[in-house]
Amino acid sequence: MMLEGVRLMAVGMFTVFAFLILLVGLIKLSAVFFDANAHWLSEDEPVGADGSNDDAEIAVAIVLAEAKRRGQRV
Repeated sequence: MMLEGVRLMAVGMFTVFAFLILLVGLIKLSAVFFDANAHWLSEDEPVGADGSNDDAEIAVAIVLAEAKRRGQRV
């Protein structure tokens, strides 16, 4: 009975260790992938429908939407 417990513990520890090694490997692989394909991601997104990227307009839209949600008049 004691031997079965030790065996179960060893199998469980090996399984967790193998999973963690696999997880670290996948994270490193994804880092390499995203470093190689960083040109797909653009820093100047999101933009409006007309191609503008005006933060003030976005802030006004958020304030108006929140005021409407709360039932306040602006």
